[in-house]
Amino acid sequence: MVHAKQIHEAVLYATDLEAAAKFYTEGFGLELVSQNEIMLVLSVGSTYLLIFNPQKSSVTGRAVPPHGSSGPGHIAFVAEASELASWRQRLSEADIQIVSEVIWNEGTGGTSIYVKDPAGNSVELAPPDLWSGSS
Repeated sequence: MVHAKQIHEAVLYATDLEAAAKFYTEGFGLELVSQNEIMLVLSVGSTYLLIFNPQKSSVTGRAVPPHGSSGPGHIAFVAEASELASWRQRLSEADIQIVSEVIWNEGTGGTSIYVKDPAGNSVELAPPDLWSGSS
């Protein structure tokens, strides 16, 4: 039986695509693959993060069905425990403020770092095994 194998792309929404491009390329080192008035396409390894302007992506009459969202979204990137100090430094150098750090499962599940992008989306740096023991 056929089944989904991996996520190819994830989408967040932002009306200021220039600010979003700067945030994700400078703060997280993502590669800007494509940009137009509707969206950004950013490379995250072998997958993609798309940032859509919901005011333009929700318009009918395009080949792609209209879609959009209101309110902040969430995405998590993998960050190994050994990389957290370097991530803190990189975020500081990019003038990105850490909103919260969460230690999961009383210190046995790793640590997540949370920031907000310019559109208010929650961006997490999460341990790679965060969900591996969940049922």
